[in-house]
Amino acid sequence: MVQRLWELDMERSRIYETVHRSGLAPLTSCSHRVASRPMLSAFCERWQPETTTFHLPFGEMTITLDDVASILHIPVTGSMIPFSQPLRVDDANALLVELLGTTDVEASRETKQCRSPSVRLLWLRDHFSTITDASSDDDIMFATRAFLLHLVGCTLFADKSATSVAVVYLELFRDLNIVGSYA
Repeated sequence: MVQRLWELDMERSRIYETVHRSGLAPLTSCSHRVASRPMLSAFCERWQPETTTFHLPFGEMTITLDDVASILHIPVTGSMIPFSQPLRVDDANALLVELLGTTDVEASRETKQCRSPSVRLLWLRDHFSTITDASSDDDIMFATRAFLLHLVGCTLFADKSATSVAVVYLELFRDLNIVGSYA
């Protein structure tokens, strides 16, 4: 299933400004949605997980950090992403309430539907894509975090289903002022 990207327009310029400052704005044009399916399929067939290389007709090839910077146009220098242990569902629900302003019931219903400490990309779009610059500052902050979580869920941290994203990544967007300092 191909996921539709969450588009930002002029009614959401405050959200876009924060996304731009984060260094992740180039990811809005880098999605599996815009990639060539035959090309992706060919690369998947040639991927060797044992050696983390592609086996191509001219030899082995691996992806370097410089390649990532060149292809995705995102920063690769900066602070390491601070992750601890994987989240339990209860912790994921608490994070959704705190950082996205959802209710306990909404958070619990969503993680229960995903059967994991994850949220559906569609759920993020449905709940937060209607927020505009006329909304309250808190709503804009919640929507910005939701957009960034959706963005990394469609690109950097996409799961096999391409329909959900782990809530653990929401922790990266707790302080929106330091998101741009991560590598």
